[in-house]
Amino acid sequence: WPEKVSRILLFTCVNAYSHVYVCVFQVFNAQTSEVVCQYQVEIRQSFPKEGWVEEDPQEILQSVCECVEKVCEMLTHMNISTDLIKAIGVTNQRETTLVWDKETGLPLYNAIVWMDLRTQSTVDRLISKTPGGNKNHLKSQTGLPISTYFSAVKLRWLMDHIEEVAHAVDTHTAMFGTVDSWLVWCLTGGVDGGIHCTDVSNASRTLLFNINTLQWDLELCSFFEIPVEILPEVKSSSEIYGYLVGIPMNRCELEQLFEMENVEIYGTGCFLLRNTGTKPVMSDHGLLTTVAYKLGPDRPACYALEGSVAIAGAVVRWLKDNMGIIQSSAEIEKLAASVGTSYGCYFVPAFSGLYAPYWEPNARGIICGLTQFTTRNHLAFAALEAVCFQTKEILDAMNQDSGVPLTQLQVDGGMTCNQLLMQLQADILCIPVVKPTMSETTALGAAMAAGSADGVSVWNINTEHSVTTERYQPQINPNETEFRYARWKKAVQKAMNWETAESGNGMVFTQKYIFLHTRTHTTFCH
Repeated sequence: WPEKVSRILLFTCVNAYSHVYVCVFQVFNAQTSEVVCQYQVEIRQSFPKEGWVEEDPQEILQSVCECVEKVCEMLTHMNISTDLIKAIGVTNQRETTLVWDKETGLPLYNAIVWMDLRTQSTVDRLISKTPGGNKNHLKSQTGLPISTYFSAVKLRWLMDHIEEVAHAVDTHTAMFGTVDSWLVWCLTGGVDGGIHCTDVSNASRTLLFNINTLQWDLELCSFFEIPVEILPEVKSSSEIYGYLVGIPMNRCELEQLFEMENVEIYGTGCFLLRNTGTKPVMSDHGLLTTVAYKLGPDRPACYALEGSVAIAGAVVRWLKDNMGIIQSSAEIEKLAASVGTSYGCYFVPAFSGLYAPYWEPNARGIICGLTQFTTRNHLAFAALEAVCFQTKEILDAMNQDSGVPLTQLQVDGGMTCNQLLMQLQADILCIPVVKPTMSETTALGAAMAAGSADGVSVWNINTEHSVTTERYQPQINPNETEFRYARWKKAVQKAMNWETAESGNGMVFTQKYIFLHTRTHTTFCH
């Protein structure tokens, strides 16, 4: 190995796999694109209230440190010097929101995860401020609707409800960032000169960033009443941000969009992106317009259309942890394959409302079409099918926006290890699905961007890198696909407008009824 590997790229990832969040630290050979070694640690999520999803920022940081330490030990055992590490790249949960104190270095609250729903009343109040109550009022500047999904709404909620955050903002000691900003600041010195920055792709998911000027927008900050001074400096996706033990740190948020026309990422959620080039394309069919990457300070930004699905791999976790239908995430494929059909059962996992193309926060999950013959095997199949139907919805929207139908879908993410899911996806889309044998090409794309940065320059991203792939061809009659898809769309309509927002908490709580039974009568208590 020491003779063969002269250039190695180290990569840090805080990313979503099929049903848990993990920190994974990977080492790539910059000449062959091969993974040399890797180590990962699970990151716990907490659910303190209905619709709330949080993570501990200190645990995220500690998980990174643990992974770095373990990977360095692995390299030593392989007789590979850590001096060969040339750069560190970071990819992360994009909209997940943190606020910390720049004087103490401590987080002021848990990280609010991207799928968290607590801010619905904040969203309703903000939309009511717009002309005609239009959720797309800021779309020409941001490419995004006003939604619980994005960071500015979460930050506004923190400022309104968490005294420590409000005080830090008032005393000018608060720092805001997504997970990348928190990690880079901590790892480049923290209170002793840490770099407070993000890249254009993360900034474009805040509702505070103008995707046309590529700057924080003072009008947007005024709309949300957020002081611009607490925001990180925006940099390109491929440049040196700072140093960790003499190793340059930089980052790239999104997958290899500079090599791929389209890519679908299957993780906790599901995200379909299509590279649209150097000009933003606004969607008329419920998709987001986002900054994909900017490969250097003097390079143009490239944009993408994105379809976002809140619940994909998370439905597997729900079946396992909440319902006890499966004992492990791997079991779902075996159960579903044993029946090969949902037996007319359809599952809309709208646990966090519906994202693209509906942007309907008041939708909720629904399972319909049940009969006395329905088993857990059919529910497992319906859950996998739901992921595929949601992908078809956003793919149809993307085809309508672009005017050029997609001829194949390239995929990555932890769920792509499920072969039945990949075949179902090809069948439902009626186009081939192409999967790399290394499922987490997110890491490879960010590593390539890190290694190609000026001052590092150990990776030529213009050189073709061979990636072994598997190809899944459609195997069912398109008429059957359309029939099943029509039933799915009917189920989606049943899931709509299930909840209503209630001022102050963003949720309406279901009324609880208690039946007190005695021998002679039943007392009904409300």
